[in-house]
Amino acid sequence: MRRPTARGRTTRRRVVRGAALGLASVALVAGCTTAGTRDGTAAGASGGAAPASPAPEAPRPEPSGRTPDGTLVVADFGADTVTFVDPDAGPVDSVEVGEAPYGLVVGEDGRAWVATAEGVAVVDTHRRERLDLVPYETAGLGPVTGGEYRGGGMGIALAPDGRHVYVGVNVPSGNGTLETIDTGTREVTATTAVGRRPFDVDVSRDGREVYATGHDSFDVTVVDTRTQDTRRIEVAPYGTEGGLGSWLKPHYAAVRPSDGRLLLPFEGERLVVLDPETGRSAVERMTADTHQHGVTATPDGTLLVVGTGPIDPSEDAGPSLTVRTKDGQERVIPLDGPHEDVAVSADGRTAYVTGGFTRDGYWNGISVVDLATGDTRRLPAGERPLGVAVLRSP
Repeated sequence: MRRPTARGRTTRRRVVRGAALGLASVALVAGCTTAGTRDGTAAGASGGAAPASPAPEAPRPEPSGRTPDGTLVVADFGADTVTFVDPDAGPVDSVEVGEAPYGLVVGEDGRAWVATAEGVAVVDTHRRERLDLVPYETAGLGPVTGGEYRGGGMGIALAPDGRHVYVGVNVPSGNGTLETIDTGTREVTATTAVGRRPFDVDVSRDGREVYATGHDSFDVTVVDTRTQDTRRIEVAPYGTEGGLGSWLKPHYAAVRPSDGRLLLPFEGERLVVLDPETGRSAVERMTADTHQHGVTATPDGTLLVVGTGPIDPSEDAGPSLTVRTKDGQERVIPLDGPHEDVAVSADGRTAYVTGGFTRDGYWNGISVVDLATGDTRRLPAGERPLGVAVLRSP
């Protein structure tokens, strides 16, 4: 049977998704979710695929001394901790940070800033201890709770000079905000309206603009860091049909090192290349043919994109990691089970892909990917790990 064209696949996806959403409860209309279990199995298999097996347990070494470079720090969305993971041996320590941590970022001073449901936690990664919890100033967050739709911090980014942290705050009843935190005083200095459910936050190379990706509003909000003025740019290469119930939304973005343009992958089919200055975008072809979430760009311009698995298993491919060179050549590395976010080792040879996932089928570990050979192995890592960073000296 001939494989449908891209246009045909898009039409059929809308039909399948619309039917599924008609059976879902109102609480689940925002796309990209059903509940998973904490032992690494799925409450409902992701896209119809079998749930991934949990990562094998490994003995946990006793933590001692300063945390070495190369250690991974992951946000345990299924718990209230961040976990420190030896990339060879597995978890070595954990620190309580606050309910349902989502994204995190680490500065050159070794301090991690972690977006939780309660506030932004400040963690000394050298000594592995929480220093502070900066509460949000945004109103209407509701009770502190877990789950993909909880109020509180999601995407988070650090200014190039390290003086400010920017966190996207989800407001369950409507549009989100971007809160600016002074890293010296650890106080919120500005609260700016952005799009709905800010999955990701990125900063321009010169630090003058922040980009908040609004998952449920199909947009990127550009925020001037000096004036807090904003511009909304729609990012919807498939259109906005389906509204809150659509699967075809932006998730994560990366700033391209060469020119500062934003790169936003969609469905393993389309890469939106957005010029935040003009608001214009171009669409380039991608090849993984799978629902995509986490993304990062290396200094040489290589783009890594996490494929979470099929929406329609009769047509879409499984979980993967796309490695895309700056000239658009792609290599798709299959992964076992859904994943969410990705970080790269300091030498650029290894990718670490978290298995936490905001939808169903998550598992408690990391896939370690050799980027030269495509070989993968599984590593235990906390409880439903989402955000991930690699510790390195400046």
